Amino acid sequence: MTSDTSNASGNVILHIGAGSFHRAHQAWYLSKLIESGDTRWSLAVGNIRGDMTAVLDALAAQHGEYTLETVTPKGEREYETVRAIRKVVPWSAGLDELIATGANPACKIVSFTVTEGGYYLDDHDKLDTANADLAADLKGAKTTIYGALAAILDARMKNGAGRVSLQNCDNLRSNGDRFKKGMLEFLQLRGETALRDWMIANTSCPNSMVDRITPRPTPDVAERVKAATGIDDRAPVMGEKFIQWVIEDDFIAGRPAWEKVGAEMVESVHPYEEAKIRILNASHSCIAWAGTLVGLQYIHEGTQDLEIRALAEAYVTDDVIPCLTPSPIDLARYRDVVLDRFSNPYIKDTNQRVAADGFSKLPGFIAPTMSECFARHADPEATAILPALFFRFLERWHEGKLPYTYQDGVMDPAVAHGFFTAPDPVKAFVSDKLLWGKMAQTEGLERVMRNAVARVDAWLASRP
Repeated sequence: MTSDTSNASGNVILHIGAGSFHRAHQAWYLSKLIESGDTRWSLAVGNIRGDMTAVLDALAAQHGEYTLETVTPKGEREYETVRAIRKVVPWSAGLDELIATGANPACKIVSFTVTEGGYYLDDHDKLDTANADLAADLKGAKTTIYGALAAILDARMKNGAGRVSLQNCDNLRSNGDRFKKGMLEFLQLRGETALRDWMIANTSCPNSMVDRITPRPTPDVAERVKAATGIDDRAPVMGEKFIQWVIEDDFIAGRPAWEKVGAEMVESVHPYEEAKIRILNASHSCIAWAGTLVGLQYIHEGTQDLEIRALAEAYVTDDVIPCLTPSPIDLARYRDVVLDRFSNPYIKDTNQRVAADGFSKLPGFIAPTMSECFARHADPEATAILPALFFRFLERWHEGKLPYTYQDGVMDPAVAHGFFTAPDPVKAFVSDKLLWGKMAQTEGLERVMRNAVARVDAWLASRP
């Protein structure tokens, strides 16, 4: 089913990734701009894979409109209709309509949310060509962001559709720069020299930092929406009241005036994203892994547990703040705001959601702080607790004892199981180059991790 109510003369942003976060975040900003009277831009939304078909069908039936529920830590709920999506692109295996939408001259920005693991980058920002999906795309398939965008850019080049900005909206450090490096390597490996040259000349890849806690919607969201608004919404989303978007102002073909509705347009995103990735994202994972290990279901339960909160606070205070100082941000205040947001009992964000993708989160969110501590000749004792929690979490997965299905886009299950069948599991864990990069197999890492695992074991043994 297709819904297309777009203004033919307007500018279009094609967003790839129809999940909840985009619809609670980037689409919300554009909707607020449209509400203010600036109707020059609209969204087209589609997906690379067929796992969001029900959502796309629901959005199409509602002409792209849906309800966003937000909730404060005090339980104050608000409901608003988001009206930024003018076209819902139906999924097909060949991505024909997605490609056509992105190749239309009216499309000036292609943005995307495909999760941290969807970029298949190692610690040198090189593509993991051993990954089956990426290997298929290198042979011409379109199952990753690279294959899909290669097809869109090729069609734009051949159609003379003009310049386009490629906007990464995922929690990836230097997300625009790293995506661009991966995309250019992808085209080079495919031997598409002319398209690679065209991309260099005709695209920009701005960095950005995104933030709004957005759990997967449960059936009760639709029930509350109907009770509050009378609308029988088949595609509602919910998130916390807090929202932030910091964007590098580098758009080659124009952009919406996002700054008029609260986004921060800056010259450099770097200090904002470092604070967010290390303080918010890493602490989130810490709480999810620790909470799971002691039998909790929700993030707020772990954050309200004084011992688990203390682990996250010590990590930020002892190691992250010294690494990120000086900063334009009050890092201690940011830490406290983040943990207060996590303690919101009305979000009901699950440990299952936040604990996912540890093989991307450990190298992306946590290892950089450990590496910088070692460079200062300081043992990252507080930070090491986080991978130690993940190690014991992964051991539960290996034993089939997790209370839920663990999802990880880049983990090789055989490698992960191999840690715990090795004669020395900790040594095997700290030897993994995908997780640790240059720190793998170093004496310092092994020493610190053995201490941290022992401390986590003692803490778990002390719990009732």
